[in-house]
Amino acid sequence: MRLSKDLNILIVGLGLLGGSYATALKKKGFKVSAITKNEEDIDFALENGIIDEGTTELDANLIGKADLVVFALYPHIFVEWIEKNQSLFKSGAIITDVTGVKGSIVYKIQGMLRPDIEFIAAHPMAGREMSGVQNSDGVNFSDANYIVVPTDKNSHKAIELCCELGETLGFKQIAELSVESHDKMIAFLSQLTHCIAVSLMCCNNISGMEYYTGDSFRDLTRIAQINDEMWSELFLNNKDYLLYEMECFRKSFDELYDKIKEEDREGMREMMRLSTYRRKRFDKK
Repeated sequence: MRLSKDLNILIVGLGLLGGSYATALKKKGFKVSAITKNEEDIDFALENGIIDEGTTELDANLIGKADLVVFALYPHIFVEWIEKNQSLFKSGAIITDVTGVKGSIVYKIQGMLRPDIEFIAAHPMAGREMSGVQNSDGVNFSDANYIVVPTDKNSHKAIELCCELGETLGFKQIAELSVESHDKMIAFLSQLTHCIAVSLMCCNNISGMEYYTGDSFRDLTRIAQINDEMWSELFLNNKDYLLYEMECFRKSFDELYDKIKEEDREGMREMMRLSTYRRKRFDKK
């Protein structure tokens, strides 16, 4: 299967990322339908040309004609949906996702799927602090990374299709990671950073701080405006890897604390030089 414009693409969960996928695909001329829980989201998407058709119902016809299905749901809802409704897929359909953790869902879903359906996992490293399809036009894929997460149950054609989807959506870089490597990497690059931002905002509440802050504080705490329902689930689903990275951060923070306390200026400068050197790798070209 190739990602041709003859394919019927279904988005399940028309929130921020689901809406962003739909918007990008429609702009490229693909046929996109959606199923989501709120009627106002369907109405908005139809009125703004984000989808061709959509419903809040479990529409067997809409699901049954989909060649490619993108799930943009919370992890536990995604698993439950597959458990209850996979009989509605057409034979040969390929499903993918946008889920932020993989170990808690990929093997479970691949283990329960009908043999004529294939699930190839993916993680778009993009988003905003706002939620909902109404804000999906502000998600920028062009500077973002897209991670494909195959297992030995995935065919070459499904992996290729998933990579092609990332390219079509406009992601800057497409990469592949195993389930375990993905979750370990995400624990550091994404989840730990959210933990730091949340902790920073919770540790101090001096009145009027917003009148005195500079861009450094705003930049560091941008992601502290967080979807608590989704992120708490992601943290718990990746608990072991995340706790390991939090412990590593705590040791590094304590090291800097001790150097400041002991007035070890050269030790501080050494850590700062190391951080400067490593940070340069992440600059957008």
